[in-house]
Amino acid sequence: MLKMRLARHGRRKRPFYRLVVAESTKPRDGRFQEILGQYDPLVEDATLTVKEERVSYWLSKGAQPSDTVHRLLARQGLMEPLVAKPRSKKADAKRAAIAAATAAAAAAESDA
Repeated sequence: MLKMRLARHGRRKRPFYRLVVAESTKPRDGRFQEILGQYDPLVEDATLTVKEERVSYWLSKGAQPSDTVHRLLARQGLMEPLVAKPRSKKADAKRAAIAAATAAAAAAESDA
């Protein structure tokens, strides 16, 4: 199975990452199919440079992005934003209660 993930490079305490396509069984910094871009989280505005046509190609071939890569690509506008799944029924109930409370507050505010 192909994964799109970040491979760490750079020196100690000064990392930068390459966005790569690799087999899911390979090590994080091991053999990969292709470099799709670079991500530098330490600059003022964390920069991501991506080969957009190659990203869409690998997504069409079935490569699954990691959660971090999915968020980065969504920020670039290449994918839909990642929707977190609730981890339990309790978390789902809490999310529904918060949504109901904000809806009730908005309705009360509009009535006033």
